[in-house]
Amino acid sequence: MTPAGARILYVIACGSPASRHVGRLVTLARQRGWSVCVVVTPDGRKFVDLPALAAQTGHPVRVDYKNPGDPDVLPPADAMIIAPATANTINKWAAGITDTLALGLVVEAQGKGLPIVTLPFTNTALARHPAFQASVARLRDWGVRVLLGDDVLPLRPPGEGDQIIDRIPWHLTLEALDEQLPAGTTHG
Repeated sequence: MTPAGARILYVIACGSPASRHVGRLVTLARQRGWSVCVVVTPDGRKFVDLPALAAQTGHPVRVDYKNPGDPDVLPPADAMIIAPATANTINKWAAGITDTLALGLVVEAQGKGLPIVTLPFTNTALARHPAFQASVARLRDWGVRVLLGDDVLPLRPPGEGDQIIDRIPWHLTLEALDEQLPAGTTHG
């Protein structure tokens, strides 16, 4: 349940082994006073414990679009954090593709002008691809806070991402979100 007047944060988790730890972000956000709803991509479902996240947030974890006429089960978002974001999600998002619920919500939130922060979790090879670099630049140009670089989390070669999963700076996503919120609405 969402307390009356609570600000709603959607956390979008993608198909990455790092999504196993998205509950850490949920905990930090709740400590800052957010009511958190988690949405995962279809590939993200492989990595998360849906019942545990639902119990942690008090909201169902959504993966798929609802059927026409079905009621929304989540309250509307006030802000979004996409973490961990895969190269696939970053590229589709920058192209405006909404073929999953997660992407549809993010593209729509951007159109509504909601504060959005993303923390890509990818490898050096994918990050070097011109499409990914162009997508990151496009999102930044559009006002999305993209937390990417050695100062955030050094990228690893393909197959070595597990070595840094425990070092994901989940707290930086919330700090960046605070910077985007109107004065007087930060948490923590």
